[in-house]
Amino acid sequence: QVQLVESGGGLVQPGRSLRLSCTVSVFNLDYYAVGWFRQVPGNEREGISCISSSDGPTTYADSLKGRFTISRDNAKKVVYLQMNNLKSEDTAVYYCAADRVDCLQLRDNADFATWGQGTQVTVSS
Repeated sequence: QVQLVESGGGLVQPGRSLRLSCTVSVFNLDYYAVGWFRQVPGNEREGISCISSSDGPTTYADSLKGRFTISRDNAKKVVYLQMNNLKSEDTAVYYCAADRVDCLQLRDNADFATWGQGTQVTVSS
């Protein structure tokens, strides 16, 4: 059974950086793609980024390209989301999700079967 736990959220000032971690409890993370999503109360959960299984492609929401970077460490079973130059509109609950899909394109919520509980990111001065 695959389980995911997000960490690294918190309160940060605009313009600063934050790195989120998604720790995946699975026998072998190599076979799984992991996606990052975020949700603001009252809005739908939106896809941010997706990283394929080993050596596969990564994708990003167009609006976040250049500020957010996804990476993975399969040995540690962790997927990271580096967020730079944070803005107030980045305030949301951030979720990671895993499944055996590809990341040739940004994935929807329905493409992932297993989700973490989320971590709050608040960008405010």
